[in-house]
Amino acid sequence: MEALHSSDSSERELYAILHVSPVASDEDIRKAYRQWAQVYHPDKYLDPQMKEMATENFQRIRDAYEVLSDEHKREIYDVYGMEGLKTGYELGQKLSKPEEVKEELERLRRRKEEERVFGHSRPTGSLLANISVPQYLDGDGILRGMAMYSELQSQLSKRNLMSIAGNLSVVSNTGTGSASALLRHQISSASSIEFMATAGLRALLGVQTSRQLSQHSMATSGIAISLRDGSVNLSNAWTRQLSETTAANIQLTLGPESSISVSWHKKDEKTSAAGELKFGTASLGASGHYTHHFSAKSHGRVAGRIGSTALEFEIGGGRRISEFSSVRLFYIIGIQGISWRFELHRGGQKLLIPVLLFRELNALIAAGAFVIPSSLYFLVKKYVVKPYYRKREQQKMLDKMAKSSIQVQEARKAAEKAQKLLEVVSNRKKNKQSEKAGLVITKAVYGNLEEMKRTECGEQPSDEVFSQILDVTLPLSFLVTHTGQLKLHEGIKKSGIMGFCDPCPGLPKQLLVLYTFHGNDHQVCILRLFAC
Repeated sequence: MEALHSSDSSERELYAILHVSPVASDEDIRKAYRQWAQVYHPDKYLDPQMKEMATENFQRIRDAYEVLSDEHKREIYDVYGMEGLKTGYELGQKLSKPEEVKEELERLRRRKEEERVFGHSRPTGSLLANISVPQYLDGDGILRGMAMYSELQSQLSKRNLMSIAGNLSVVSNTGTGSASALLRHQISSASSIEFMATAGLRALLGVQTSRQLSQHSMATSGIAISLRDGSVNLSNAWTRQLSETTAANIQLTLGPESSISVSWHKKDEKTSAAGELKFGTASLGASGHYTHHFSAKSHGRVAGRIGSTALEFEIGGGRRISEFSSVRLFYIIGIQGISWRFELHRGGQKLLIPVLLFRELNALIAAGAFVIPSSLYFLVKKYVVKPYYRKREQQKMLDKMAKSSIQVQEARKAAEKAQKLLEVVSNRKKNKQSEKAGLVITKAVYGNLEEMKRTECGEQPSDEVFSQILDVTLPLSFLVTHTGQLKLHEGIKKSGIMGFCDPCPGLPKQLLVLYTFHGNDHQVCILRLFAC
């Protein structure tokens, strides 16, 4: 058996309907339309039922031709598919180069996205509950303190953004709080200015400006005045993009607590890392972290800090448990003791629970505090989490198949109607090819790859299997040219060909064709490695 592998694009159905290549010329598209119109034009049929079937299929042919014969509509369809046409993308001046068309369409897409975002506010916040086991054992209660932070950002216009934030914290019997407001104005595409005011323990007024110095560098300058003692803080920062994945930053602060810091960060598809060195009048130190993404759902992280006020090492990781939620667990050991930190992230909200286990450093306790939760995590993941998600995914697949069964039945009926109208012409072409020993399609089926393999191995197929396989002998016979050639174009959605449908959405498919050529029997199998 000869096996051919190819992939289908989900946005090429209009080309499949007319059975032309995505790079077909205008003349090729016109010829294809005329060919299909001769078969499906309603005026060719007198029988009411046949006329109704012809009308449905002729509408599909005409809609496809309307898009592909229009230069600008076709350009939009090639880049954004039907969604681009439905959302009303329009090109202004006539653009001749493909890159100009794509640039214009991308600009329009960004504008629509900005308009959507501008109409919404984005709330974020965090809640921290600080727990101490030693304090609880001493009889002073388990809660060391709490803190809450909330921020609301709103895009007032294309150039103006406002942010309002507030925080409250309680440690033992002492509580503090503050509120702040920020207004950012985009002066131009390269520069912006921010006005900031804070009320509370640290009452401040400040202004900060940012400017893009070049394609790879940016500078930020700011001034803040304390309303409590009148002190002034000046800050300057320079950021440089060293490569596509790496950037460096230098920040200088002058005031009551002057400092200079140098930092860098690197981020790619699988890993991210960052480091910082800071020298100041009040403290000095270094910090860094490394994060590795094992999959789209889980990651591990190692971090450390050393300096005049801190010495600690952190290791842990997290896992995404839903589309918007993730959980994280970290083990921390340092001069302040041994602790765990639990985190729950949901959208823009965070729940943080640091748990101090021991104040003193002890090798046995430190090892146990790391090994016990790690072992528990892997046991729960293997025997609870993975079976649960496997069962849930299976249920999702069953639900999806149940929901799509009605659409599949309707698509099969539409394909059968389209085939019925092709029958006369297909049989006539088949007879002509038989007379001159040309290309004759004896059998062609399209559908579930695995079920076809089982059928080929001699297993008895069930009714459900037959529902995942579609006989496409007639439409393929129709596509055979008078010269005895059959060409299936690369890069188009094969299930969109007239007389075809997708009998098993979401599953790998194949097109199995049995044919004779010059009196000899042949077989070809075109594999679809992904759903099409």
